[in-house]
Amino acid sequence: MSPDPTHPGLSRDEMARRVAIDIPDGSYVNLGIGMPERITQFVPAGRELIYHTENGLLGMGPAPAEGEGDPELINAGKRRVTVIPGAAYFHHADSFTMIRGGHIDVCVLGALQVACNGDLANWSTGAPDAIPAVGGAMDLVAGVKTIYVLTQHCTKHGDPKLVERCTYPLTGKAVVDRVYTDLAVIDITPQGFRVVELSPGIEFDYVQERTAAPLLPPSQD
Repeated sequence: MSPDPTHPGLSRDEMARRVAIDIPDGSYVNLGIGMPERITQFVPAGRELIYHTENGLLGMGPAPAEGEGDPELINAGKRRVTVIPGAAYFHHADSFTMIRGGHIDVCVLGALQVACNGDLANWSTGAPDAIPAVGGAMDLVAGVKTIYVLTQHCTKHGDPKLVERCTYPLTGKAVVDRVYTDLAVIDITPQGFRVVELSPGIEFDYVQERTAAPLLPPSQD
């Protein structure tokens, strides 16, 4: 199956904006590397989120202007960041104590695959030449209260990322609460994937054709 340019779904910024809407005011949030980092640009006015990065900072601010910032003040993705008033620095071990102790409210991660029972694979394809990138993901999915996945619905080759069972090495078992893609917002339920919301111009059958597991339609409640 190849990507279909006639049904583009949401842009990456629109996907990030959609996730931002669902994160409650006052939440302590850890954002994965890549697309999840865009979420900081789209937090609704009047809402405050406190960002945690596992290399030892709580109260991370926006990225500095190009060419500015302190090279020693970086996030877990090695990107330069700023801090907000009241920010705190701490040892790497203390950062993971926060994660493992259940003190972070929301984590948003990318994915290689998500299974219909909430299993997540996002650190390696398992191929002999793969470059593993586990970072703090295994700790995050085990310790954070709510796990959101932000990802394109299919790979660049058109292969579904939402599957019946992950074929890549797992990051965590039954850990994902909700998936945000360019085509839909999808909850993980005891019955499997349930569509919460379709992206504008996208039909349910179109999403099902690009999902390698059964989809439940939006609830009528």
